[in-house]
Amino acid sequence: MYSLESALVDVAIDVPALPERGGDVVATGTRIHAGGGFNLASAVARQGVRCVYAAPVGAGRYGEVIRAALSAEGVTATALPRTHGDSGFAVALVEPDGERTFVTSAGVESALTVEDLAKIEPAPGDAVVASGYDLAYPDTGPVLAGWLPTLPAGVLVALDPGPLVLEVPAERWARVVGRVDLLTVNQREARLLSGSSASGVSLLEAVRGLRDAPGALVVVREGADGCVATGGALGSRVVSVPAPKVPAVDTTGAGDIHTGVLLARLVSGSPVDEALADAVRAAAIAVRKPGSATGPTRAEMDHPDG
Repeated sequence: MYSLESALVDVAIDVPALPERGGDVVATGTRIHAGGGFNLASAVARQGVRCVYAAPVGAGRYGEVIRAALSAEGVTATALPRTHGDSGFAVALVEPDGERTFVTSAGVESALTVEDLAKIEPAPGDAVVASGYDLAYPDTGPVLAGWLPTLPAGVLVALDPGPLVLEVPAERWARVVGRVDLLTVNQREARLLSGSSASGVSLLEAVRGLRDAPGALVVVREGADGCVATGGALGSRVVSVPAPKVPAVDTTGAGDIHTGVLLARLVSGSPVDEALADAVRAAAIAVRKPGSATGPTRAEMDHPDG
């Protein structure tokens, strides 16, 4: 599997509540670790599926954190090495219920080139995943919008629009989403895309009704309520997967882990229903731990409490 979801460093700050505008709040804890696209790549690798990270990594201290993290997970990085500029970072404010709010400062990962993409050759049976962050970036966005639609039939193209879903220029969105085989969004992103305030199956149908991704498997992730999906191999059938009730410590990266495990199962040949159930279960395990790259291994999924 090939990931184009750009990795950066998460600077996570635990707060009792978000401060008011112009105010301040005393943090109760902090963490610095690889995040962003690394969350998904590590989730895939921990399921025993080979993952290649194809976006740039910086030459500074944040790039060093990301390279070490990728190496530790057995994820190969293929983009041309950057000798100037560092990887970006995201400040994540994590509230007591696990909800997180981000401010992102992009780095070299936002400047993917055609030469970087020339180093990978996805073939039928492979999967390629990209994010809305990357489509929104002024340098990476046009490169991806030109490349993704050229991938051969049989390559599963997945898109997670992310929080910046409305920042993607309409022309880029149209070029890419027409080639997408899997569109996975959280509840907030689904509402932004569709203009609907619904939830569950009604929200799913509102997103699918946009018909931007004909034939794609459309998944709406609803946090503690699990997920709903339709399209793709499901056809018109709607699948609703409830999530196990767990104490959420930190929801940062839960969507990436859901998507990573879902893709790992799909490229391994699992039926969509089983893949969705495993993705929900993996995300539920992950939110019980602080941090973002907390995707479980196969063994941890088989024995989550042991």
